Amino acid sequence: QVQLVESGGGLVQAGGSLRLSCAASGSIISINAMGWYRQAPGKQRELVAAITSGGSTNYADSVKGRFTISRDNAKNTVYLQMNSLKPEDTAVYYCNADDITYYRGTVYYGPYDYWGQGTQVTVSS
Repeated sequence: QVQLVESGGGLVQAGGSLRLSCAASGSIISINAMGWYRQAPGKQRELVAAITSGGSTNYADSVKGRFTISRDNAKNTVYLQMNSLKPEDTAVYYCNADDITYYRGTVYYGPYDYWGQGTQVTVSS
């Protein structure tokens, strides 16, 4: 089985910084893209940033220049460095991993998409 475990959320004042981490565990063979989404109360989940296994990145316009996504393929881990945080960044942040293939014993599985459990980020004004 595969699990995505997130860490790094919390409460920060406007203008501050946080770094989110998401580690994928299990007998993983490969992961395509990894990314971060967020969902604020009463709003739809939206893409914040994504990164492919080759390092290509994509950002929501609202976070460009403030957030940086990075990835350690050897550790199956994705990071989101968030600087100059604003109150409107307040949301639950979810890690996503696309097209994970893994094995259990001699059986191969996938590709499947996985989500983390979410981590709360609160930015006070």
